[in-house]
Amino acid sequence: MKTRALIPLAVFVALVALLAVGLTLNPREIPSPLIDKPAPAFTLPQLQKEGPLALADMRGQVWLLNVWASWCVACREEHPVLVDFARRGVVPVVGLNYKDKRDEALAWLAAHGDPYATSIVDADGRVGIDYGVYGVPETFLVDANGRIRHKHIGPLTPEAIEREILPRIRELKGA
Repeated sequence: MKTRALIPLAVFVALVALLAVGLTLNPREIPSPLIDKPAPAFTLPQLQKEGPLALADMRGQVWLLNVWASWCVACREEHPVLVDFARRGVVPVVGLNYKDKRDEALAWLAAHGDPYATSIVDADGRVGIDYGVYGVPETFLVDANGRIRHKHIGPLTPEAIEREILPRIRELKGA
């Protein structure tokens, strides 16, 4: 009879332990099932240039895919960091303009600077879904073979560039 009374107590202790572990996790460190897998293929129109850009066009180089939108408040916070990173010329940065209006996106880049080698237009969000985008901004590091090697959720910071992105780029470039 006493063992039966201990069952609810054991369940309660197990739930408290799970909650305690969950509270120590960083919500920005959601593992992506795409890490070390081929990047989902796309062919999308470019925002500032004529013609489409396809994943295959980026083959042979390490590059960043940065998901952004003019309506995104966190993108405004991240943008100066991206502009600074792009000036360094380490790797091309391709923007994925996510569920945005073309004229608003162009005006936003004109007002805040354009860090992108090019931006592609994901008007309906389907490519974002293929990449498992939870919210904007998100950034993917893609290797020369078209495999996703890292995903950063949320705005990039100078610290994230120095501690996460640049070491992985150096490793992928063999430097």
